[in-house]
Amino acid sequence: MRPRIRKTVMVIHVITSVALLGEVWGLVVLNTAAVLTKDTDLAHAAYRLMPNLIFAGGIPLSLTALATGIALGLTSHWGLFRHYWVTVKLGLLVAVICVGIFLFDPEGMAAATAGDAPVPGARGWGQIAALGTQIAMLVTATTLSVFKPRRKLR
Repeated sequence: MRPRIRKTVMVIHVITSVALLGEVWGLVVLNTAAVLTKDTDLAHAAYRLMPNLIFAGGIPLSLTALATGIALGLTSHWGLFRHYWVTVKLGLLVAVICVGIFLFDPEGMAAATAGDAPVPGARGWGQIAALGTQIAMLVTATTLSVFKPRRKLR
């Protein structure tokens, strides 16, 4: 890959990865507000906003970060499976995507947004825990990108 193209792909990768972290944090804030509030209108509004964040942010950002990360790994001296930190970053991003897939429940959110349905408090705490796990994975991946441990895979 030419240096200019590589730098462009790198910029896209960094921006989408950081934006994904922000999107997940936004979901934490909305979930926490929905779980802690006594105002059911606020809780329902928070749950109605979540699919917008997921479809406008989470899905495209995570897939773009994955595609650009794979492209950078395949076209650089780091490789995808040469160094632990690159392989772990790939695994963490795939895990973030999988947690997001299992976390997103369209029927549960639809029920939570219905005006007469109760807001799912216990399930909301589970979502917050899963989102917290996603944040930890994304922060770990970012840390690996900065420190780049030199240990190689066999």
